[in-house]
Amino acid sequence: MADNAEKQKQDSDLPVEELAKIYQTDLVKGLTSAKAEEIFKRDGPNELEKPPKPTLLTLFLMQLTSFIIILLICAACASVAVNATGPSAADPLSYTTGVAIAIIVLINAGIAAWTEHKAGDALEALSQMQQENATVIRDGRETEIPVSKVVRGEVVVLGVGDVMPADTRLFEASDFKVSEMALTGEPDDVAKTSKKKKNEGGEEKLLPENMAFSSCNVTNGAGRGIVTDTGMSTRIGRIAQLIAGEDGGKKTNMCGFPDTSANQTPLQKNLEKLGARIGILAIVICIFIFIIGWAADRRDPNNKESAAWLYMILVSVTLAVAAIPEGIPLCVTISLSLGCADMVHEHVLVRKLAAVETLGSASVICSDKTGTLTEGKMTMVGMWAAGKTYTVTGKGFDPEVGGVQRADTQADGKNDMGVKSNLLAALLCCNTRLEKVKNDETGEMEWKHKGNSSEAPIVVAARKIGFSEHITDEYPRVLEVPFSSSRKMMLTVSEVGGAALCQGGMPFTEPTKYLAVCKGAPNYIVDLCSETLNENGEAEPLTDEAKKDILKIVDGYSTRALRVLAVAARPMAELPYDPADEDINTDQKFAACRQNLRLIGLVASIDPDRDGVPESVLAARGAGIRVVMITGDYLLTARAIAKNVNILQPTDDEDVAAVDCVCLRPNGDYIDKAEMDQLTKSVRVFARAKPEDKLEIVKSIQRQGQVSAMTGDGVNDAPALNQADIGVAMGIQGTQVAKGASDMVLTDDNFCSIVKAVEKGRAIYSGIQKFVAFIMSVHIAEVMQIFVCIVVGIPVMRTPLQILFLILVTDLPPSIALGMEPGESDILNQKPRPKEEPIVLNWMWLAMVMNGAILSIVIVGIYIISLSHFCDGEFLQARIYELDGFETKLSCAQTVAFIALVWAENIRAYISRSFTRPMWHDILGNKHMQKAIVMAQICLYVAVLTPGFSDLILGLRGVEVGIWGWAVALLGPFGTFVLSEAAKLISKWQADKYQQSLVTEDEKLPVRVVKPKVQEMKEDVSSVLPNKLGKKGEVVYASGDKNEQMEKPKGFDDMPLAAAIPGKRQQNPCCWVWCWH
Repeated sequence: MADNAEKQKQDSDLPVEELAKIYQTDLVKGLTSAKAEEIFKRDGPNELEKPPKPTLLTLFLMQLTSFIIILLICAACASVAVNATGPSAADPLSYTTGVAIAIIVLINAGIAAWTEHKAGDALEALSQMQQENATVIRDGRETEIPVSKVVRGEVVVLGVGDVMPADTRLFEASDFKVSEMALTGEPDDVAKTSKKKKNEGGEEKLLPENMAFSSCNVTNGAGRGIVTDTGMSTRIGRIAQLIAGEDGGKKTNMCGFPDTSANQTPLQKNLEKLGARIGILAIVICIFIFIIGWAADRRDPNNKESAAWLYMILVSVTLAVAAIPEGIPLCVTISLSLGCADMVHEHVLVRKLAAVETLGSASVICSDKTGTLTEGKMTMVGMWAAGKTYTVTGKGFDPEVGGVQRADTQADGKNDMGVKSNLLAALLCCNTRLEKVKNDETGEMEWKHKGNSSEAPIVVAARKIGFSEHITDEYPRVLEVPFSSSRKMMLTVSEVGGAALCQGGMPFTEPTKYLAVCKGAPNYIVDLCSETLNENGEAEPLTDEAKKDILKIVDGYSTRALRVLAVAARPMAELPYDPADEDINTDQKFAACRQNLRLIGLVASIDPDRDGVPESVLAARGAGIRVVMITGDYLLTARAIAKNVNILQPTDDEDVAAVDCVCLRPNGDYIDKAEMDQLTKSVRVFARAKPEDKLEIVKSIQRQGQVSAMTGDGVNDAPALNQADIGVAMGIQGTQVAKGASDMVLTDDNFCSIVKAVEKGRAIYSGIQKFVAFIMSVHIAEVMQIFVCIVVGIPVMRTPLQILFLILVTDLPPSIALGMEPGESDILNQKPRPKEEPIVLNWMWLAMVMNGAILSIVIVGIYIISLSHFCDGEFLQARIYELDGFETKLSCAQTVAFIALVWAENIRAYISRSFTRPMWHDILGNKHMQKAIVMAQICLYVAVLTPGFSDLILGLRGVEVGIWGWAVALLGPFGTFVLSEAAKLISKWQADKYQQSLVTEDEKLPVRVVKPKVQEMKEDVSSVLPNKLGKKGEVVYASGDKNEQMEKPKGFDDMPLAAAIPGKRQQNPCCWVWCWH
């Protein structure tokens, strides 16, 4: 990377003649066909390399490598193997357990693989950005060739509408401009030159002025250049390499599949850890039970001659099915899939399943500025004309929204002489058009500009005050001197007629046939002006003092990150040069026309922040999320925008919180990791960022244990989008590259949707925790019940197939409903969970064990009662197996226990909606739970009452248990409800204790909030003692010397107020709240 960057710098610095010699080309004739073919064979096609994309089969097989799935496969194989060697080997029904487990595994793997397969490829999108053909000079003739055939040393011919085929050093540039937004993120077109300019102490530009880079659009002028880099050696190729990683995306794991471990989300890592933990525990339990059963000589009642160890293998398989939570992978997949569908309604399109949850754990959001926090559309917001200041309202390119108002009175200013004169004069010096076109993706009509983006605000503002789109046709242009970096302005001369510029516009006091208009940098324009237009339409002398005052106005606009253009005009009776004289060049005409200019006004534009972004940034801060802006813009502009959107607060030290990315690489190389991490901890604004900078910043944040989200829309954002824990691309203005590298796409390009997505992600994760705890307690109960049966010597309560049916048919629907549980009202006021926090916390494990024990006690008790009732008073296995027709009697007792367990689990599904709140709290708040319980009940009655299926396959006899059996089964839900609700008291105490442990000493300091509508407080806060502050949850605000009070805001329900702290109040526009967590 460093070598390539150094080479590109050398290509920019060398004289073009010397560069032509190095690349063995001719600036006039270009390459010969033979030489081009030789270079093509050496360097290969001008294309981006693509890592091999995993096939659907590969993705499917990759799903089978998780620890839980491997254990299930082993259990299925063991079940089939033991039955194949037993007395029932010829009976197909004996293999139902193994087959059922295999089907569950295949369904889970199929859903996950298909979802991953549908995801797009970022590098394919990169390749599609280039046009199909390029115009080059070969053998002295212009010819079109495929872009893939362009080689180094090629002389390319460039014009408006072309896409740069490769990185190119320009040697001819006539008013040549390109859009580098995809590379730098900035919306303004960039003027290019064929000359190498010296940096005279100013800030160094991100990209050389005499080079144009692959995939950038040519927006103005014409040019020629020498191709210096192609394919992966180009700037965009370097970005492709960053996306693919150092290994090019070819790294594999121990199974030979593509290694995606580096890109695993926190949820995926936590589930793997949970699976390994459960799997190891299941193996230990199975071995333990096997040894106990073998030592106690437990034999198969249907084949008493078989060895005890063979029977205990079957029991161990049953135990493995009971212990391994095979429903969790499937349930998580379904929950996340449903979450993806819900997110569409929030304008979020999810490309990777686990991304739904991961955004909920984000602790830092790194956001691009242009097109993400801002509109990405330069918009006029202010104007100074004929000595008056105006405000321009509206956003974007829609001329039908907004208008021009006087800044002092807010009166409509569209008919003011200065406004009409300023905008019409500026319009006469523009080449940009505004038109309404159909958006191919949305099908809706929208306004777009064609031409220079810096002129678009002028065209839009002119339409807002009533000028027609064809107004300039009434003023034929006789001369145009285009903008150049040396002139710092553009000049046009147009024919005019009448006594004024337009109706209600600047009057002409003398006969006027032509009007020269200059538009450009204010300091250059003002310097050329000798007079100014006043509010009466008269010209008055522009003194040096008046010039200073005008430049102060410009400075005022600039401090707000506004880009200012000055507009000046010169009414002329005749042209100041002879138009028939062919010896007069453009520079001479320019010099003649720019004399004695009259300053008409200033126009100030900005790329405005998106509606709702400032509020969303504050909402993110309230959710414990730090928002960091990373932009390619200059530092002063970045700071101003950051203030507008609340990323920078009035109390922030701007020298610390906002920095130029040069400080990350002061000598060209990045600072060491420890220093980098210390820097990124406190900085909220990074300016003049390169793609590599964004990547390093994200890596640094991740090293600190933070979960990073990265938003962006350009090619320059793609590497960081790919590296971040969660990449969020813009759907409307975002490039296909950014979308391809992201985990989710905001279809409305609205930063505000991220906060909604965070809330949804947190709700989904909370739901996953609830159903994991629900499912795990079921498995713990099954293990406990089998353990009791083996140790005590009573018949095993259930077969493996019954356990699978319970877990996957009657328990799965409520589990999925728990995954769709609405988020709690204060979920955005909670801290983001730590990156390494397990999905099941220690206090949750205790809750699961308690609930599992409760289920076991209740159900084993019902089972023993049922055994005594149906088995002639016996409940020990040895005695029951001696009874006549013991199979039917035992099956009836098992059926009663089965029904009781399903009912108990359905009640517990409602109990599990909260770890701490009682079951009756908002009991019908989750509409999906009602549907799930109905479905589970239907499945129960089908399982126990359907002839053939219930008795022959599942071994259940719902009809034969009679009313007594169904009545006894009711003890299951009743006992579970009473004991589980009692256990919640312990869970609540532990949960509160855990939350308190997360609060650091720093977080016990006062926190800042936005001032809502408040009521004035009568007494001074500093005089109020803590015990006089009264009610728990009351919040006192202070701002300067005025003290205010309001009702407790959302999220402060359990937050007692300690006291206002005298002497620590800050005098600023916002209020402060003093409270303790």
